Amino acid sequence: MLVDLRGVTPDVVTETKRVGGSTYRVPIEVVPAKGKALAIRWSLIACRKCSSRSMGLRSSDELIDAAKNSGSAIRKKEETHKVTEANKAFAHFR
Repeated sequence: MLVDLRGVTPDVVTETKRVGGSTYRVPIEVVPAKGKALAIRWSLIACRKCSSRSMGLRSSDELIDAAKNSGSAIRKKEETHKVTEANKAFAHFR
């Protein structure tokens, strides 16, 4: 199961920092344990959105999609990486 979730695990995420009255989304690197937790959470959320079959079938479909680099959890990871790339200029606020 973890082999398929490696594709879903994010490398960086954004954290909200308040500096001088302004709020910035600062990119930070993810600790491996937190990355795995995010990958599992995103996969479960993607499974819960589909309401067609049992949870076992939905989770197996999501893992297959993760292995193929498609699916909702992979989209969430790519969206997260886009946001961190866009906010790279605020990295000095760590």
